[in-house]
Amino acid sequence: MLKHLFTPISIGPMEVKNRIVLPPMTVGYGVPEGTVSDKHRDYYEARAEGGAGLIITEAAAIHVDRKYGFCPLGFYDDAQIESWNELAEATHRHGAKLAVQLMDPGPESIMMLTGIQPVGPSPVIGRGLYRDVPRELSIGEIEAIIDDFVEATRRAKEAGLDAVQIHAAHGYALVGSFLSPFFNKRTDRYGGSLEGRLRILVEIIEAIRSRVSKDFPIIVRMSGDERRTGGRTLQETQFIARILVEAGVDALEVSGGTIPTVFWAVVAPSGTPLALNADFSQAIKEVVDIPVISVGRINTPRIAEFILETGRADMVSMGRALHADPELPNKAAAGALDDITPCLGCNCGCIGSVVQGLHATCIINPAAGREKEMTLVPSEQRKKVLVAGGGPGGLEAARVAAVRGHDVTLYEKTEKLGGQVNLASVPPFMQEIGQLIKHLTTRVHKAGVKVELGKAVTPELIDELKPDVVVATGASPLVPESIPGIDKEKVITAWEVLAGHEATKASKVLIVGGGLTGCETADFLAFPTDNMAAAPTEVTLLELRERIALDSMAEPRHLLLERLREKRVDVIVRAKVKEILDDGVVFERDGQEETIHGFEYVVLAMGAKSVDTLSKELEGKVPEVYVIGDARHPRRALEATAGGAEIGRQI
Repeated sequence: MLKHLFTPISIGPMEVKNRIVLPPMTVGYGVPEGTVSDKHRDYYEARAEGGAGLIITEAAAIHVDRKYGFCPLGFYDDAQIESWNELAEATHRHGAKLAVQLMDPGPESIMMLTGIQPVGPSPVIGRGLYRDVPRELSIGEIEAIIDDFVEATRRAKEAGLDAVQIHAAHGYALVGSFLSPFFNKRTDRYGGSLEGRLRILVEIIEAIRSRVSKDFPIIVRMSGDERRTGGRTLQETQFIARILVEAGVDALEVSGGTIPTVFWAVVAPSGTPLALNADFSQAIKEVVDIPVISVGRINTPRIAEFILETGRADMVSMGRALHADPELPNKAAAGALDDITPCLGCNCGCIGSVVQGLHATCIINPAAGREKEMTLVPSEQRKKVLVAGGGPGGLEAARVAAVRGHDVTLYEKTEKLGGQVNLASVPPFMQEIGQLIKHLTTRVHKAGVKVELGKAVTPELIDELKPDVVVATGASPLVPESIPGIDKEKVITAWEVLAGHEATKASKVLIVGGGLTGCETADFLAFPTDNMAAAPTEVTLLELRERIALDSMAEPRHLLLERLREKRVDVIVRAKVKEILDDGVVFERDGQEETIHGFEYVVLAMGAKSVDTLSKELEGKVPEVYVIGDARHPRRALEATAGGAEIGRQI
């Protein structure tokens, strides 16, 4: 069924057992020395054991003074070779090949961390968070950086790795910025024309070939199309690809977009096109005779097989999919497709955590990055466990406890499992989030958990069942009683709207609260008034802070705000609601009171509050009571599943 996916392929002299690649993703498990940490090794070995053919580690620094992020991997010192050799042996034990992505951050170096001004092709500032003006490199410094790439490759080869990858994508970091007309304003041989901007990459490849090895595989990551006005086009990338092959490149990994301008296309979130760079990789494949790898939203084995079978690429990078389920290749090879843990494309744990300086985790796989410590161990004593609430936290706690050998029953007071995730999957482009509940529900049943729907957990039920352990979950929308008029008939919550309230038919709606829930509810309700065949809905959004959707991941936020602008949602920021009227609100902004009228409904999207009456009622009645998820503190599904996984291991 997946014959193309599991056919071996050669990249130069390196034979890879299948077409599945774990591409470089920063996971934040590094240590100050730049060596491979135990956490890194466990993470990559789990993906090798799970069946990935080629593993490309996250970016490794090539110079001690130019590091990417907080504690990156490094290949700038011979003392680092031993730890890399241990990683190579660990991945090779499972038949996987190992490569490292080599990257000089160039303009993306963070001066507040290093104390050293970033360098780049020209003193042109980027639009990243830190925005330090880079210093223009001299010819001699460029030649020294080329030497750094050569020496890093030499160390990788000595460490027993099978290949290196050069990061030249997304108009980003040193090589990518040299390739970009937005950042490279040089008038010497390293600038000007497209070929001039490409020169540094060509010289890196040629230097590796002449000074390290004629046959050590070199892979280059590049954007097929930069997806921005004035950026590099696909035709220009086809031209570049042929030059890179002549220089000695053995494979090309084709991405798309630029950082940060079109970051959503670099790490495309849920709701964006699947395999969004496959047409780019196909176009590159048409003009070169080396393997071409496609990357970007390839999240299931069937999609991967389709890309290979239709000639869009020779290999597929499945980064977030393998992050969510390291066993994906083995499960696919065995035909157990329904057992694969799906990537939701939410970017919460894998991307969102890392940009905050935290370790990468996963909303649907709490064991990501904790492979050894979260191994399930059978319980020494079988207990009778009752879980109150069928949201993601309750489902994961129930599953883990059951797998460990406990007798588990889960009670959900509604007729449907999923809790708030059922509502979160309703707004446009969010339907993939619903896979979280589908998957957890399937795993709960397979684990032997008994599920009772339409039944609330009460003290009377506890007296009847006499459980050894109770796990309590739950939350409700926040409705501040201090606001006059909050109890009016036409005041409803975003939860009610997303559950199918008749307010969805209204022609004019006011939403109070411009966090992610409020913005997604606005996206759900708003409809422009120029479509004569459809009933229009005008939406106004009030937010207390300076900006909206600040609790969203960067990539989906970009697209969400674009849609709100297109739908003409009227956004009022710095607005504190003072009173709710029959058809509007009174609010204060910049010290002045203002009133807006004419709304059929006022929708509250002001957050959630904990609902935990159960644990107090059970004091002294049950030996063990745990409060998790929103019942403990309102939080995202990421924390809910992680909390459920922890409690399930404690019971």
